[in-house]
Amino acid sequence: MTHAERVSPSTKQRVRTLWISDVHLGTRDCQAEHLSRFLKGYQADRIYLVGDIIDGWKLRSGIYWPQAHTNVLRRLLTMSKRGTEVIYVTGNHDEFLRRYSRLVLGNIQLVDEAEHVTADGRRLLVVHGDQFDVITRCHRWLAFLGDRAYEFSLVLNRWLNRWRARYGYGYWSLSAYLKHKVKGAVNFITDFEHAIAHECTRRGFHGVVCGHIHHAEIRRVGEVEYLNCGDWVESCTALIEHWDGHIELYRLADAQARASEPLAALGESA
Repeated sequence: MTHAERVSPSTKQRVRTLWISDVHLGTRDCQAEHLSRFLKGYQADRIYLVGDIIDGWKLRSGIYWPQAHTNVLRRLLTMSKRGTEVIYVTGNHDEFLRRYSRLVLGNIQLVDEAEHVTADGRRLLVVHGDQFDVITRCHRWLAFLGDRAYEFSLVLNRWLNRWRARYGYGYWSLSAYLKHKVKGAVNFITDFEHAIAHECTRRGFHGVVCGHIHHAEIRRVGEVEYLNCGDWVESCTALIEHWDGHIELYRLADAQARASEPLAALGESA
């Protein structure tokens, strides 16, 4: 456990909305422990699970399901039981759930997309985003091939962070760093953002909340507010709506750095 996790506040922060995506439960690279700690720190009126929460693709080739993955589901069920509305938006890795769209179980809803209205009145389309990925839609075999290359980078990422944790460093994503440095990946992200923004404009939304490409970001694309949740495999990110409608991008690495600052200052003054 890092210093940041040991000094995290014990009281829950009340927020209006949480969005998380691309958790990929059922895979070895899912950062389930970090996600459980994140969820434990918040009390939200509503939480959106924006696709690829469970990795059905990976589970077809073998079952990998440690206790930490069960703990994430338990945490979400506990939040639901305590009054949080949980809206599960299906993605391509959990597309097996799309046959059950519009299912409602108490405070839990299963949908293919949703509309969210912020506290200050903005209409946001909430969708996983695979519908706007040409490779996923039209070249499924290429998507699977790319998935294997991506998995290899995550293996390297896993070993790197084990060594970082051993020497007291916080979490850092090698795979996310490589993604930002490869020109083809950058172009793909840009094309994805513009395609989904165009759909929002066509349908009269002020913005979109999505996932899919594992690249967390808040920015404007033309007249559209583009908000990507990121993931809990590489970057460990989420979106948080506060009571005034302001939406914040949470990054685990930033939270760890902020939490360790008082300890560093204390060490310097000693």
